[in-house]
Amino acid sequence: MPNFIPVAVTYMFVSAATMLFSGSVQAQAGCGIERDVTPQPLNEPTWKRMNDVYEDIGEENYDLAYQKLLNMTQRSRGGVYLQAIVQQLIGQVEWARENFDEALRAFEKAVDLNALPDLPHYSLMYQIAQLYYMKDRYDDSLRSLDLWMCKVPANKVKASAHILKASLYAAKEDWANVVPSVETAIEMTDEPKESWYLLKLASHHELEDKASARDTLKVMINLWTDKKIYWVQLSNVYFQLENDKQALSVIVLAHRKNLLNKQTDYLYISNMYALRDVPFKSAEVLQEGIEKGIVEPSEKHWKMVADSWFTAEEMEDALVAYEKAGAAALDGEIDLRRGYILIDLERWALARDALALAIDKGGISERKLGEAHLMVGMSQFNLGNYDDASAAWGRASRYQKTKEAARQWMNHMREERARKAP
Repeated sequence: MPNFIPVAVTYMFVSAATMLFSGSVQAQAGCGIERDVTPQPLNEPTWKRMNDVYEDIGEENYDLAYQKLLNMTQRSRGGVYLQAIVQQLIGQVEWARENFDEALRAFEKAVDLNALPDLPHYSLMYQIAQLYYMKDRYDDSLRSLDLWMCKVPANKVKASAHILKASLYAAKEDWANVVPSVETAIEMTDEPKESWYLLKLASHHELEDKASARDTLKVMINLWTDKKIYWVQLSNVYFQLENDKQALSVIVLAHRKNLLNKQTDYLYISNMYALRDVPFKSAEVLQEGIEKGIVEPSEKHWKMVADSWFTAEEMEDALVAYEKAGAAALDGEIDLRRGYILIDLERWALARDALALAIDKGGISERKLGEAHLMVGMSQFNLGNYDDASAAWGRASRYQKTKEAARQWMNHMREERARKAP
């Protein structure tokens, strides 16, 4: 049931009571429809019966009120005016009892009798519009709603009516007409509902109007500043608008507000830093996510961290991350990469161990396997382990791509050993 209906029930009861006890109230003219209806006076017994019904309604004795109204419909006296009043009240009671199909039938009868003054007559159009909406009769609902908006005094048309209209257009997927109705509702109140903005935002997305989606989201993050989803959406919209700088700025602000709490959030901000050529922050934020237990400590994620540290030329952090990635890997690729870095840093013992691990794990190409043996020999040579170096180069010489390099290293080792001989 739409959330604006309970409020409307109260309005209907008040409207009908005003009609009964205060006489006719004029609605605005126009809309191509003019009526000339004069309320008929109710005699005192009828007035008392109606007042009795209103007391039951006020005390929420809806079943009793309905029975009394049903008895009144079975009487022939009172004329069409009284019949219209009774049908209107039956509709209100049925609405209060959530018998919406019966409420709609009663309201339609009251309108068809065409005997009520303009204000209560056209006010029924609003309730009928809501009931049509509930029954997915969107075009009928729009016609009733437009007639009501045109005929009742302007101060009776509240923001909720424009939201109903926007909801009807949304149900018809007429997104271009949703936006102005929602904007009118928002302008009419100092405290617009979040659901209204969501409806407006959905329309922008359906219309692929990214600039308007951006502007709406900027308002939404100011109103609901702790809602992560709006920060993420705004960043995404900036990215789609090819404004990477703003996309990064927005998601960074969300991170500073401690709103990011999912793996996808950390992967997104890390990727945005990388896209803006800020590898240090890319590595730092993703590693933070892993260490917080938000991002899975998988080979893939640790490798992403390591690659970013490497790009930022933070070799110590890169080596730690590569080691963690390698520990989760089933093949030797990452340990081989770590071995290359350690060779460059001339950390021969660590390089030897990393390369040996890569060889043991396997899963690397023949070319890389030959290179691994070659570098193991280099590490052993620099550690003074000549026999082990010779054995490693012997293995490297079995591979076509490293055969010549292995031969040259063994010649170099023989010369070096000869030079150092007493």
